Amino acid sequence: MPGQTAEHYSGTMRARMADIAKQAQVSEATVSRVINDRPGVSTETRQAVLTALDVLGYERPERLRKRSAGLVGLVVPELENPIFPAFAQVIESTLAQHGYTPVLCTQTPGGVTEDEYVEMLLDRQVSGIVFVSGLSADTTSDRSRYQRLLDRPLPIVLVNGFAAGLEAPFVSCDDRLAGDLAVSHLLALGHRRIGLISGPNRFVNTQRKIQGYRAAMERETGLSGADVDSWISLTLFGVEGGEVAADRLLAQGVTGIVCASDMMALGAIRAARRRGLRVPEDVSVVGFDDSALIPFTDPPLTTLRQPVTSMAVAAVRSLVDEINGHGAPHSEYLFHPELVVRNSTAIAPAHASLAAPA
Repeated sequence: MPGQTAEHYSGTMRARMADIAKQAQVSEATVSRVINDRPGVSTETRQAVLTALDVLGYERPERLRKRSAGLVGLVVPELENPIFPAFAQVIESTLAQHGYTPVLCTQTPGGVTEDEYVEMLLDRQVSGIVFVSGLSADTTSDRSRYQRLLDRPLPIVLVNGFAAGLEAPFVSCDDRLAGDLAVSHLLALGHRRIGLISGPNRFVNTQRKIQGYRAAMERETGLSGADVDSWISLTLFGVEGGEVAADRLLAQGVTGIVCASDMMALGAIRAARRRGLRVPEDVSVVGFDDSALIPFTDPPLTTLRQPVTSMAVAAVRSLVDEINGHGAPHSEYLFHPELVVRNSTAIAPAHASLAAPA
């Protein structure tokens, strides 16, 4: 700007150096050596200074910028459910650590489809694609779309989207175990009339959660499969779907509800309150996912936590191995969910019984 002297610019640079040194917990002389790409600095210290530059919003000098190893597509279904931004954030940062530039493709109702995004990514000559909860999870979809990518060959990894017959790495949360753990938790609290809310049955994740729910209910309560199935309410994913499905279950007198997502669980709580029921005093609700804001719901939600970081890192490592020709195992990596107990579950009300569904 006019009127600013050389001393002003020199002083500004010294202030920036001091800020960077403080952030990285090193001397200003060390910061100077890193910025000027001089020897005599350990790899760890150099990375600490570069990280401080990024954190403070300073642009790295051109000579210190890594050249991208290539583009990688990241296809997610939507961003309204906070679990998908959580996956996207970790996958993107892990790709960047490996030198790849992520290209985020987010679907919206009536917007660009998964197939259209794939064509766009192929036009950009991506090195690979990570699909999170993609069409591969839908047993009624044409899975040959993925086989065509593998035949190119283009490395792909599918997160929470297992599809039998595809020779690719899969990274999934163990939905069967999630259903079993949720039911076992409610049974331990004295609940016997326990319902399950999930999405349409054509999805592999829904089928697996039903299997886990049904196995735990039959094992622990002695009810028949037909009786247990009467307490399964399938609907559309989301808060509204959860509210509608929970209303059906509450009309049958359930005191515990297992939900296939936290968003559905919030809908179930809304349905209970609309009926004048208290959560958890009258009805206990269990979710699935445990994204960042779930501990702050009213009440804080008991849920099955997906190990997002571990799953995302495994997905990226598998993809990078495929890209580099190392050949990641073409099998499914199953990650265990963690039961996180909060305030949406409690001891069953005194009137709860093991009577079979009507």
